[in-house]
Amino acid sequence: MGTPVLDQLRAALGDRVDTAAATLDAARADRSGHGAAEPPLAVVHAESVADVQAALRIAHETATPVVVRGAGTGLAGASIAGAGEIVLSTLRMRRVLEVRPDDLLAVVEPGILNAELDEVLAPYGLWWPPDPASRDISTVGGNIATGAGGLLCAKYGVVRDAVLAVDLVLADGRLLHLGHRSVKGVTGLDLTSLVIGSEGRLGVIVGATLKLRRIEPGTPCTIVATFPTVRDAARGSAAVTASGAQPAIMELMDARCLAAVHALLELDPPAEGIAQLTIQTDGLSAAVEAEQIAAVLRQAGGAVAVTDDPAEGEELLRIRRSMHAAMARLGTTLIEDVSVPRSALPAMFDEIARIERAYGIEIPTVAHAGDGNLHPNFIVQTAEIPERIWQAADELFRAALCLGGTLTGEHGIGTLKSRWLADELGEDQWTLQREIVRVFDPRGILAPGRVFAQRPSAPSDPHDADPHPAEEPHA
Repeated sequence: MGTPVLDQLRAALGDRVDTAAATLDAARADRSGHGAAEPPLAVVHAESVADVQAALRIAHETATPVVVRGAGTGLAGASIAGAGEIVLSTLRMRRVLEVRPDDLLAVVEPGILNAELDEVLAPYGLWWPPDPASRDISTVGGNIATGAGGLLCAKYGVVRDAVLAVDLVLADGRLLHLGHRSVKGVTGLDLTSLVIGSEGRLGVIVGATLKLRRIEPGTPCTIVATFPTVRDAARGSAAVTASGAQPAIMELMDARCLAAVHALLELDPPAEGIAQLTIQTDGLSAAVEAEQIAAVLRQAGGAVAVTDDPAEGEELLRIRRSMHAAMARLGTTLIEDVSVPRSALPAMFDEIARIERAYGIEIPTVAHAGDGNLHPNFIVQTAEIPERIWQAADELFRAALCLGGTLTGEHGIGTLKSRWLADELGEDQWTLQREIVRVFDPRGILAPGRVFAQRPSAPSDPHDADPHPAEEPHA
């Protein structure tokens, strides 16, 4: 049994319109652990730009909400879809359309996975720098839409630094080509940067021109430093930054994270209470830089080991990349994402300890210490996140802001953090950003209720109404 919208979608797109119960149920949730109360209307498996345009024209004409979805690996609830919504999936659009080693660029479709792209680029001696821990399962389009980062951002930049151009389909089906292929380009307003991190509110990313790097020669060196406390480890990472060294990777794991990952991977348990820094240098000067960093860490009180064995280095990084899986084994997890200036990392860990004491909870935390991005984890044994955990998270967000930081370094706002967005932006900027969204999407059909949640004191605005306000944890 169909509806007028479904009938139009099927007439235009045939079997690419999927209403199977299992497909709809999967689209209710992402990796945040939360889900919509009811399933969406349909999932459209777009295979081309024309498919995306056709679906959006129908949605625009019928005022039907649309949620864009890639691999569904987001952690902020941006791609969660509910009752009455169309899910526009770009996961089947995964071609590499062009690789230009001479210009250090590639043109790709949004559905290609990060790891798949690097496999394609490797024979050319090239790679794309953004390196999320979920690179084996996350899509390039999703990285761009959420501004996702990862382990290598401190040295090689964030997603915004690695995208030259974006092809964007607007809510009414029009196709825009934003950006340029040249190294420089300042014609008009920078709409490419505006789209990066917009979480599906401005349009659907259907293609991207990526800025590549050459794979540097030399053998990477990996450094492991353990410290008696997580604050000591944070001071050690700040000392490395202050020394002028620029490692490719600098990751910090507190004692609870380290123990959980060792248990998951069936490794010998670490010494009780210790925190660990895992650092990697690359390029021709990797060995020299590694020894310089090791000296800084020893001076800061760390127990340090250095290896240039690639297999050992990869195993050490596997420990870090297994963090989310280890947390998931412990219970229902709210994986948070705040960033502070790198010099403020010790103070932020002090704030986390204060919040733990105040609420009688543990908050296992891992950090991209090289760029000041922390991922505190709130773990509960109930299906729903209790209100006191949200209160603790509220204090955590406000602490990050007070230290000169931000609500999110790479996960995005989505639905889970929208209530705090205006606190960081201020009322004037929050209002201006909503008005920009309205210019791109006058009917308000793209991801309504995401990012810009209605302020409690503001009058009702249908443009940002959430069609499924009640959300629930979704296993």
